[in-house]
Amino acid sequence: MTRVFLSLVAMACLGLAACTTPGNDGTSLGTGVYKIRNPDKLQFRMLDSVNALRQAGGKAPLQLHSALNAAAATHSKDMALQNRPWHFGSDGSSPLDRAIRAGFTGRVLGETISESYENEVQTLTAWMENSAARAVLMDAKAVNMGFSWHQEENGKIWWTLITGT
Repeated sequence: MTRVFLSLVAMACLGLAACTTPGNDGTSLGTGVYKIRNPDKLQFRMLDSVNALRQAGGKAPLQLHSALNAAAATHSKDMALQNRPWHFGSDGSSPLDRAIRAGFTGRVLGETISESYENEVQTLTAWMENSAARAVLMDAKAVNMGFSWHQEENGKIWWTLITGT
């Protein structure tokens, strides 16, 4: 059932991308490297996608939380500097440490990360196919979400999503 839903979501996104002119879907013309366009809207697009999956799974929707967004942004940049995807900062910080530093007063439930050259829909699909990442996204206790990324000049993107109460 989940794979069918993910397939439908992916097909819908591809269908919408087919309705745009070349280059408007975020890819660079001629290079094939995904470049994030409209970054001010990307967090909302991811929130909408996560909430659609949560709704299909019978879970309550999440809301973006500015402190969690800040913690996610810090970690995405730090992973790029370290050139490795992992949950610990270069200073030894955990997701909880980073959320507290950013001013989050709730409880951190989980963090999912990725390094890729893929867009946010492909990244979310990969997360949903991974049981640990899926558990973070679909945690029934989650109320808040933080999401951010860092894109290198070569196109590599470091993604971070954090959930909390």
